[in-house]
Amino acid sequence: MDFNISPDDRVGGGPSRGKAAPGRPKKPKKGERLEPQLAMSPYADEDEKPRRKPKRTRKERRRRGFSLGGIFITLVHWGFVASIWGGVVVAGIVVYYAAQMPGAESWAVPERPANIRIVSADGQLISNRGQMGGEAVSYRELPHYVPAAVLSIEDKRFMSHFGVDPIGIVAAALDNLNEGRVARGGSTITQQLAKNLFLTPDQTLGRKVQEALLALWLEQNYSKEQILELYLNRVYFGAGAYGIEAAAQRYFGKSARNLALGEAAILAGVLQAPSRLAPTSNPEGAAARARVVLNEMAAEGYISREEAQAAAIDPDRRIRTRVAGAEYYVADWVESLMTAYLGEVKEDVIVSTTIDWDLQKHAEFVVREMVAKEGSNRGFTQGALVAMEVDGTVRALVGGTDYAQSQFNRAVTSRRQPGSAFKPFVYLAAMEKGYTPDTIAEDAPFTYEGWSPENASRRYVGPVTLRDGLAYSMNTIAGRLAIDVTPQVVIDTAQRLGISTPMLAVPSIALGTSEVSLLELTAAYAPFANGGNGVIANVITRIQAADDGEILYEASQAGPGQVISSEVVGEMNDMMVTALEVGTGKGASLNGWPIAGKTGTSQNARDAVFVGYSARMVTGVWLGNDDNSATTLSGGNVPVDIWSQFMTKAHEGMTVAELPGSYTRMAEMPQDIYQQPVQQQPVRETRTIVDLIGDLFGGR
Repeated sequence: MDFNISPDDRVGGGPSRGKAAPGRPKKPKKGERLEPQLAMSPYADEDEKPRRKPKRTRKERRRRGFSLGGIFITLVHWGFVASIWGGVVVAGIVVYYAAQMPGAESWAVPERPANIRIVSADGQLISNRGQMGGEAVSYRELPHYVPAAVLSIEDKRFMSHFGVDPIGIVAAALDNLNEGRVARGGSTITQQLAKNLFLTPDQTLGRKVQEALLALWLEQNYSKEQILELYLNRVYFGAGAYGIEAAAQRYFGKSARNLALGEAAILAGVLQAPSRLAPTSNPEGAAARARVVLNEMAAEGYISREEAQAAAIDPDRRIRTRVAGAEYYVADWVESLMTAYLGEVKEDVIVSTTIDWDLQKHAEFVVREMVAKEGSNRGFTQGALVAMEVDGTVRALVGGTDYAQSQFNRAVTSRRQPGSAFKPFVYLAAMEKGYTPDTIAEDAPFTYEGWSPENASRRYVGPVTLRDGLAYSMNTIAGRLAIDVTPQVVIDTAQRLGISTPMLAVPSIALGTSEVSLLELTAAYAPFANGGNGVIANVITRIQAADDGEILYEASQAGPGQVISSEVVGEMNDMMVTALEVGTGKGASLNGWPIAGKTGTSQNARDAVFVGYSARMVTGVWLGNDDNSATTLSGGNVPVDIWSQFMTKAHEGMTVAELPGSYTRMAEMPQDIYQQPVQQQPVRETRTIVDLIGDLFGGR
């Protein structure tokens, strides 16, 4: 069959009239063939095609992009990108600084520097010495509120963080932004410990990265309790105190084991700024900071609000801190001896001393009170005292009136002129040459090789016994004796008794012009009190290891032995008893005890000294000024008063004992030699040594 389809009848063709409607096939005429064809677009005719939507301008596109959703998507996108790159940068920095550190397998917590615990004869703590200033205490020995106070103010999330606290860092950053300054840091206790143990205090990026790495290592290798214990035993609390025990002793005079809640809050508050908040220098600031700590402790639930209020320091009341007493001079001396006894101290040790705690505090009290009472009137500001038993065992030592103001030890370190207190060594040399207390000497002016000694009184009485010459401290007599026995023999005699300071062999040595320490001068008098045995001043009886009690050193009884014959000891005691009965030291008293000694006053009264003794104890006293300025003192006034007050206390409960040796006097001495006829400043003449000796000893 034949089909005839016209073009209009093809698929997509138009209607019989006009153009076919778009999309509809044209209806074929009768008898026309309809050709098959592919469907055409309904918009085949270009005129019927809808126009393409015009492109948006850049401004329109930008306006559309600022919608809230767009901003969020953009931020998420770029935040993700930045975090990736930031992580890469941080990782690179960490790797860089980590590469500069030793391998983690070699890391180890360094040993804490050794502590030297110095105690009195009865076990009373005198002081802790060493780099740290205090011994270590275990975490479990402390009251619970001591570590709680530190955690509440320094690191609230210590128990939960991993060594670095991101929350704390962000919070610190926000606080600093609000304050407009660095108000606080974001370091954890673990980071602070890492810095103290391993790093320098430099505030650099590298140091902070290394600090964080070390903190992570500490957290991996130590428990929280161990880390906190390490921290508390090493952190700086100001005033030279490293560790909680050193701080407790320094500020409150007690062990950290016995701290009260308020005291614990003060120490925790100090950590923010140890130099600025130390209670010794800024008690008001320390008290205010302690109240902040107590409030934080209450907020964290460690204590109640009532406990916080009860423990807070009244703003109108000063914090009571320990006063650095004269026992610190003892501790300084002991510490200086440690190298000689042990070499380098590598472990914690306990040093037992000979110090009598009660006598030590009494000595300090008497010296300070007398300086305060008489100092302004007589022009002096300092004092020192050394007291020892007759075998050299030191029982008390005062190196100055105020250790907090001056740590210079005027009893041990200082060298001052002893004045006439040195004369017993001159007389001892004369006694050993064969003279006696009854030997007659001429008290008159003389000149020898340009040297012309004068009596302090400017009066001269002519012929006198050597006993009188020493009792009344006649310079002319001591000078003649020194020339006779020779200055070098005088020096040898003094050194045999314990004077170790180098001295010049000149005639003026007879008047005590060579400087010596009060400690060695006092020890050199001990043979007169003990029957002639030389002594070495001793303050340490035992040194033992703190951990296991091993004895590292123990004092022995060895000494120089007999340095004065018993006969000469009797002669010397005869003369020095007279010096205290009627001579320059007659103000000394000791409740019926036989006592002896000698006063000394240097030129212009720059130094006033008295050394006296009984059969049980020897005590030396010095008064003066650090700048060597003149005073109106003499050895026979304030030094004798201090000596009498101290020695009276020291001899309480003792049985009275006689001084060693005996000497029978040839004649009784007058009560006051200066009531006899006196020569007033005779004309001086130059004489030879032969003339001097003849005049002095012609009647012997």
